[in-house]
Amino acid sequence: MFVTRKWAPAVGGMETYCLRLSEELARRTPLEVIALPGRRDGSPPGAAALLAFPFTAIARILAKRRGIAVIHLADMAIWPLAVLAGLAAGRPRIVLSAHGTDVSYHRRRTWRGRLYGVYLRLGACLLGKATVIANSRATDTVLRETGWRSICVVPLGTDITAPPPEGTHDGAILFAGRLVERKGFGWFARHVLPVLPAGTRLEVVGPVWHSGEAAALQLSGVTHRGNLHGAELASAYRNALCVIVPNIRVDSGEYEGFGLVAPEAAASGGLVLAADCDGLKDAVLDGETGFLLPSGDAAAWASKIAEVTGWSVEERRAFLARSTRRAQAHYSWTRVADATLEAYRRA
Repeated sequence: MFVTRKWAPAVGGMETYCLRLSEELARRTPLEVIALPGRRDGSPPGAAALLAFPFTAIARILAKRRGIAVIHLADMAIWPLAVLAGLAAGRPRIVLSAHGTDVSYHRRRTWRGRLYGVYLRLGACLLGKATVIANSRATDTVLRETGWRSICVVPLGTDITAPPPEGTHDGAILFAGRLVERKGFGWFARHVLPVLPAGTRLEVVGPVWHSGEAAALQLSGVTHRGNLHGAELASAYRNALCVIVPNIRVDSGEYEGFGLVAPEAAASGGLVLAADCDGLKDAVLDGETGFLLPSGDAAAWASKIAEVTGWSVEERRAFLARSTRRAQAHYSWTRVADATLEAYRRA
């Protein structure tokens, strides 16, 4: 049984994870989904629906007369459901998924962060036998800060496919993602872009979430293209000189749980340059689906961009042909589902 608050028509990485994983699992094993749909405009469910969901989910679980082998809760914030779900018919094994903020909120230096840390530690005490599926080794590390121990790492997947690359590009550097400090757009625009050749264009795709990042959109050479989705975004990945994922470490303790932009861009035929921090170490196979560069090292980033700018069409085409195939093969939902099913068996 797969239980989630993150479901279409709401839009987001966790919604995609829950939908695609449950589809793939259902092809391999009998599966029942208990999901809370989002709103029609793509936003998350309202507060009332979120508060009611645990009660309706538990009622459905406890009403099952046939034994349940595994109950998979799709984010750490709903761990209390597992305590009652353990009373269901068949004494099911408990599996939880861990993504990012749902395990790192305790790092914030606020009373809410400290309270959430207590909440997670209590869950670790009560659910010592539960298996947690982390989306990266970085998430594994953060989980252990609050006492969780039975963890397996299963990096995420993408459905994006693309034709063979042509080896040409439009000369622009592309950043795609939410404009928050940890994702590094502002850092790159202020520290790397100025040392690149005059006329270098930095194109930005994604919503503005942070005032400091918004200010960087006004810098010379920067163009904000708003939000792109689907084929339009895949085309932008493919046509750029390179796709940057320049995450930096921030004082709040926030981190990148995985970094889905990296495998999506690589699977689209884009040339990925990413920071060697947090979950990006699992979102990029260094030298195969892109390149990992030192986080916060402007000279290293400028040097690598100069190197790939100097590639011939043949060199670029050959690398992208390999990286696209590798990304599509490794970052697949087939692999994610197979690894998840193995975690069920080991639980």
